[in-house]
Amino acid sequence: MAVSKAYLKEEREQEWRVEVRKLLKNKERTALPRVKMGEVEARERICSNIEVNKGLSADEAVNEARRCLDCPDPTCISGCPVEINIPKFIKRIEQGDFLKAARVLKETSTLPAVCGRVCPQEKQCEAKCFYQLKLKNEPVAIGYLERFAADYERESGQISVPEVAPANGIKIAVIGSGPAGLTFAGDMAKQGYDVTVFEALHEIGGVLKYGIPEFRLPNSIVDVEIDNLKRMGVKFENNFIVGRTASIEDLKEEGFAGFFTGSGAGLPRFMNIPGENYIGILSSNEYLTRVNLMDAANPDTDTPVISGKQVAVIGGGNTAMDSVRTARRLGAERAMIIYRRSMEEMPARVEEIKHAQEEGIEFLTLTNPVAYFADEKGRVNKVRVQKMELGEPDASGRRRPMPVEGSEYDIDVDTVVVSVGVSPNPLIPSSLPQLETTRWGTIVVDEDKLQTSIPEMFAGGDIVRGGATVILAMGDGRNAAAAMHKYLQDKRNA
Repeated sequence: MAVSKAYLKEEREQEWRVEVRKLLKNKERTALPRVKMGEVEARERICSNIEVNKGLSADEAVNEARRCLDCPDPTCISGCPVEINIPKFIKRIEQGDFLKAARVLKETSTLPAVCGRVCPQEKQCEAKCFYQLKLKNEPVAIGYLERFAADYERESGQISVPEVAPANGIKIAVIGSGPAGLTFAGDMAKQGYDVTVFEALHEIGGVLKYGIPEFRLPNSIVDVEIDNLKRMGVKFENNFIVGRTASIEDLKEEGFAGFFTGSGAGLPRFMNIPGENYIGILSSNEYLTRVNLMDAANPDTDTPVISGKQVAVIGGGNTAMDSVRTARRLGAERAMIIYRRSMEEMPARVEEIKHAQEEGIEFLTLTNPVAYFADEKGRVNKVRVQKMELGEPDASGRRRPMPVEGSEYDIDVDTVVVSVGVSPNPLIPSSLPQLETTRWGTIVVDEDKLQTSIPEMFAGGDIVRGGATVILAMGDGRNAAAAMHKYLQDKRNA
């Protein structure tokens, strides 16, 4: 069989890269600059939902992988909630074996293409990188490389499916198809369990679909990860509300022996200030869900969302950034973040703040809304804000914002999106009186096992944490799967 010149060239390049790895000394590696990922220009991207970050080329990925020192004690792994073998997958990239790199990621991560886009690597794996800890230099771009390997595999058409054990006939129900539920489902499927994921909405993916805009995480990326779970044997049922469509007892009668609750924190919080019920004031949950899942930006849809020309988003987290950047794309001429602390205390990712600034978002920091006003039709037209100053640190470690007397002023608005936090979904706890919960509505679990007061039910993600990151939810899913597997095997052998 004839071998193509392109194939031979690729083989030679791979051999060369292996040799380069052998030849490069650590001093040469540390002298290499961190890669800069290309981005779509702001004036172009605000006109559509095109993904902002462009990803890395093969050469950029290999050059960045060469920076990895392959530490004997890889602290980066301890910074990853799902414990990806980071040096191993990066080494595969440096060697030019991109498909093997993707397979390494899938050994512990169900959603590598997702994590490579939305995880706060700068606070987790990259924060534990030797460059950051010891050299006080820019860490290896672990997140960029994770995205590259996952994207390369997907675009190659050679998507690997993790190996699964022979079927053991034990049925497992997963409540919620967000990152915790999907990760749990994948890990249980690998052990041979018969897994069904129940999702209340019409789309599978949970917060990955309804809460994160396509300019940050395209739905098609999520769909590929979900399709891989289907190929592993995981079944999905949407438009199915556990606690309404069927109860836990109903599912037990159908033969389900174990349950994982990853139903998230979809209950929005408001500030309970005057005028908060006026038309045009929405929670970030409603705003993003309607735009992302219900085509609400289309005025001809059944459930359009009216996004005005002067939009204020209250809050400073990633969801607030997603909301205000969405408003910009929906035609807002003035899109503002109103945040009661300073830029330094803002919890959103540095990258998200940077992108928002590039897109013309105004940041009104040390500012807090105190009242809303409306026109004769009841639609919001002004927000009254008050200037703040920072006092002593509070329980979160951040300095407490204190109002400045006599500093109130009004801002013209026609849409307000409130993004000041969320509360856990109350449906599962309310349908199970014997399930122990906290005063905040989160489910009480054993810290290590993630087992609830109902022995056959485990839980993780925002329903336990109250509101956290995708990767922390995935870590919960992994830990819960390992603990449930042990629980069920012990029970069978007792």
